[in-house]
Amino acid sequence: MPRPPRPPSPRKTSQSSILRAATSRGGARYGVARVLSKRGYCSRSEAEALVRDGRVTLGGRTVRDPETPAALDADIGVDGVAVAAAQRLYLMLNKPRGLVTTTSDERGRDTVYRCFDGAGLPWLAPVGRLDKASEGLLLFSNDPAWAARITAPDTHLDKTYHVQIDALPDAALLSRLRAGVDDKGERLVAKSAVELRRGDKHAWLEIVLDEGRNRHIRRLLEAHDIGVLRLVRVAIGSLQLGELAKGAWRPLQTAERCALAPHAQRDAGVS
Repeated sequence: MPRPPRPPSPRKTSQSSILRAATSRGGARYGVARVLSKRGYCSRSEAEALVRDGRVTLGGRTVRDPETPAALDADIGVDGVAVAAAQRLYLMLNKPRGLVTTTSDERGRDTVYRCFDGAGLPWLAPVGRLDKASEGLLLFSNDPAWAARITAPDTHLDKTYHVQIDALPDAALLSRLRAGVDDKGERLVAKSAVELRRGDKHAWLEIVLDEGRNRHIRRLLEAHDIGVLRLVRVAIGSLQLGELAKGAWRPLQTAERCALAPHAQRDAGVS
């Protein structure tokens, strides 16, 4: 009597096959750390550290390489908790002088995140920077595509500053600021420079930049032996600082957010 056929052996599921299944969804694939950051969970550098520490799972399996391919809709967890895309938040802060624009400071200085203490906000990243001695309008978001559009060099988004200087300007100085200077291999130019008001020894200028170098305005004025006493950013594009109190913050309205980066949704992707 013929022997009945043997049932097929159950296939073993390897880690590589689980990862293939986890990363085959959603078409394009990117490094798992980039996808985690894209979801607004944390910054990319923080995501890379989480992966290397073995705290991130992809398709239920721990991964330790931040560049492990993952689809945008892959099953990703941190410390055993699934990570879905966070609600997108867009905030403006009136940054006080004396705070550094960073998530943490190795020298223990106060950061801009002190202004959010007790607010219960998710992870947010600064969109652009203001140095420690500068004040005024600073944006925050957990939407990398939106932030990238605002900070992209080709955007040429106007940023307006009110600057108190230790001199009394004349028309020739304002013209030289608009003409620009070369400093350390960089071209520093003011799109606009006008006098707002003056006292006996000091004056306030309004300076508009459509691109930003490190310490752009301070270096531009230093090139003409002019010192900066205060530097306050009062507008980014059409968004005005207005009457927002020092150290206070508020969410952006939808119209404000869209006006700053009108093509962010169209260009959205992994940044």
